[in-house]
Amino acid sequence: DPAIATLIRELRERDLLESTIVLCISEFGRTPRINPAGGRDHWPQCFTCTFAGGGVQGGRAIGASDSIGAVPAERPTTPGEVVATIFKSMGLDLHHELPGPGQRPFPLVDFGVREIKELFV
Repeated sequence: DPAIATLIRELRERDLLESTIVLCISEFGRTPRINPAGGRDHWPQCFTCTFAGGGVQGGRAIGASDSIGAVPAERPTTPGEVVATIFKSMGLDLHHELPGPGQRPFPLVDFGVREIKELFV
């Protein structure tokens, strides 16, 4: 997409890319097959997201779908891992707890959830 490429290029040219994380994601993908009306429907089973900047290393593809893009076939990730990756990029401690209702601690991310480590290597 030219708009995203321009944004990333301009952030890099202005030395802002390392302190800015750019994320392109939606809550669903599209069906792997065209429907009878000639379009594609919502498909939450498999979709992509793109990270740039914020300490994330470029030029990487993490995971893969099956041959028709219907389901993850290799290294599936979860929405929690995406959120943890954003927080990690922002320099937040994933083990940090916030005060919740009734003064019960509220974790920044669910127990055991980690960032997508391959993006930081």
